[in-house]
Amino acid sequence: MCTQLFDVKQDYVFKKIFGSEAHPNILISFLNACFKGQEKIKSVKINNSKIEKEFIENSYSRLDILATTDTGEIINVEMQRRDAKNMVKRSLYYWAKTYSSQYKGKQEYENIPRTVCINILEYNLEELKNETNYHNVFRLKNEKTNSSLTNTLEIQFIELP
Repeated sequence: MCTQLFDVKQDYVFKKIFGSEAHPNILISFLNACFKGQEKIKSVKINNSKIEKEFIENSYSRLDILATTDTGEIINVEMQRRDAKNMVKRSLYYWAKTYSSQYKGKQEYENIPRTVCINILEYNLEELKNETNYHNVFRLKNEKTNSSLTNTLEIQFIELP
């Protein structure tokens, strides 16, 4: 009998727990905690997490978990254990690819769904060294007035060193 606990931050274990189509309530509960104060997510559909290459020489990417909520939002959840010093740009890249892949041509741009990247980090992000919170949410806002341009772009970082 196995008495050792599995490390939930290990990629395989993380995906089996949070990306399971058989047990979506675990992911739903996590997402509702991340979006505290917003409309509750009632259901999710786990999507193919492969990022298609634009050119044959491009490297292959696969997101940890990609899901669509009952309201049509696209959520990417990433677990990162090692600080490769590129997480902000990497997260922007994943967000942009995920967002742009929703446009199917000949549709209205306003129909492209809200897209959110949630990054769980096993380290402290250098860019957030002056932040006191472990969970930080970023959106497009006006620097002078702090008014929000849109909630379509949202990137979250959860630091759990």
